[in-house]
Amino acid sequence: MSRQELAGYTYGTTAVVPSPVSLEEFALLKQSVGFGDADEQALRRAGAVLGDQIEAILDVWLAPVVATPFLATYYSRSNGQLDPEYFTVVRQRFGQWIRDTCLRPYDQDWLNYQHEIGLRHHRTKKNQTDQAQTTPHIPLRYMIASIAPISLTIKPFLAAKGHRPEEVEQMYQAWCKSVCLQVALWSQPYAREGDF
Repeated sequence: MSRQELAGYTYGTTAVVPSPVSLEEFALLKQSVGFGDADEQALRRAGAVLGDQIEAILDVWLAPVVATPFLATYYSRSNGQLDPEYFTVVRQRFGQWIRDTCLRPYDQDWLNYQHEIGLRHHRTKKNQTDQAQTTPHIPLRYMIASIAPISLTIKPFLAAKGHRPEEVEQMYQAWCKSVCLQVALWSQPYAREGDF
């Protein structure tokens, strides 16, 4: 499936509003997590390593979510039943998020799309992209808590292609920094005016 065929994937289009975080503020945020050019290069290598493992990664991440009732509600209709169409398209975009994390330049388009992702988890825009009828808001605490499973489970996948341990570690550290950076950006819609 090409990016053009991925439902609701609007990266780099006019459908995505500009991030309220300036490039200068973004640069400071990158400094705060120690994210630099070497990390972007390590993520490019990680993208090559992870590319054919994305479905397996998503299985590891999403199986526990679906099996945990209070988390599954965010993919479920008001009757408590999982919305399979919504879950499928969100899963596909999650796979694209892995590619974007590794392979996209961390520029204005990338920054804008992080804001879009935050909006799509917040009541501001949850469900609108897919006209879904699932729980209309994901609390910030679960966004922050997602850092652990998305980070701690990736290392075996990064090591799966026989890279030297130090190369795996570089990719892993870059991944962890990027995930922290992104979750920080996703939290912006949840912050009160002046608090972000």
